[in-house]
Amino acid sequence: MPVMPTQRCYYEVLSVSKTASGDEIKRSYKKLAVQFHPDRNPGDEEAIAKFKECAEAYEVLSDPDKRSRYDQYGHAGVKGAGGRGGGPQFQDLGDIFEHFGDIFGDMFGGGGGSRSGPRRGSDIRAAVEITLLEAAEGCEKELRIDRKKACGRCSGSGAEPGHPAETCDYCAGQGQVVQAQGFFRVQTTCPACRGSGKVIRHKCNSCYGSGRQDESVSLNVKIPAGIDNGMQLCLRGEGEAGPNDGPRGDLYVDIRVHDHRRFQREGAHLVCEVPLTYTQVALGTEIELPLLKGTQSLKIPAGTQPGEVIKLRGQGMPDPRGGRRGDLHVVVRLIVPRKLDEPHEQALRKLAEIEKTRVSPHEKGWFEKVVDFFSGDDDAE
Repeated sequence: MPVMPTQRCYYEVLSVSKTASGDEIKRSYKKLAVQFHPDRNPGDEEAIAKFKECAEAYEVLSDPDKRSRYDQYGHAGVKGAGGRGGGPQFQDLGDIFEHFGDIFGDMFGGGGGSRSGPRRGSDIRAAVEITLLEAAEGCEKELRIDRKKACGRCSGSGAEPGHPAETCDYCAGQGQVVQAQGFFRVQTTCPACRGSGKVIRHKCNSCYGSGRQDESVSLNVKIPAGIDNGMQLCLRGEGEAGPNDGPRGDLYVDIRVHDHRRFQREGAHLVCEVPLTYTQVALGTEIELPLLKGTQSLKIPAGTQPGEVIKLRGQGMPDPRGGRRGDLHVVVRLIVPRKLDEPHEQALRKLAEIEKTRVSPHEKGWFEKVVDFFSGDDDAE
């Protein structure tokens, strides 16, 4: 069996540019899907592989959010994080026909195969909010979601117990009818069973033939240490129940990390500003530096310049994939007092004389001006 490269550029797969519009991408996919469609290439495994590859590329590029992540991070941006990129994701051709049923309906008048068997349920999406400390240490959160489950009365069949679904007489259970027009075969969805291949004469009294019911469940979501804002977790088999008692889809959990009042995150690194006075940076000092959890003694060398960065190795965020932990970048910020008392001002003016630095003259305050006025000092400023 031919093996298609799993990391081909999706734009290359669909023969479009990276600036292509959504309509251009859809038109190109339709053209390629017709070219490599299994019905037009019977027994051609290479064509089937290309058909699947095109479907995978279109699934990502047709979704604005997934396309944005793919443009920024490549296959890694959509692999295991809400996208289907990075490798074959459709289990069989039936998954493709079901996923893009509207497109194949336009091209062929219906799906690409009978829908009488169990089908995979839809994926669902939810969000969890955590603090930066929880992101650093990892945590477990309770998530409540609403989803579909298989009907308990009919076990997902949609038929009232004791009255099973019957094979459709119109299409003989195929879900499709084929009409010959010269050299062409036109395949359309069976109008009687709508592609299912089965006809339910007596619908379930509980789900009214849908085979599914609403449910609200609580799930415990384990969040790994080091996870970043905007990442996703995939909980396999926690999505919607599939039609005809099919397997569940997946649940994608968006992670939202709250901003921290002291630390900013830059990938695996943390950044914090430390306010210091002129004497501290000029003469050196030792401070107790707050961390995400606890504190650490930090020496500030004499002569440290404002804006200088001191790196603390391994005090940043852990790597959720097991790599090296990030660093803490301590940025020195010089604090200049807005008001000075008299001893402080005199000390600084003495320092200015030593440094031979020109500074503004002393400005008398309101009280000093009142004293000068009543003292009768004509030379007073």
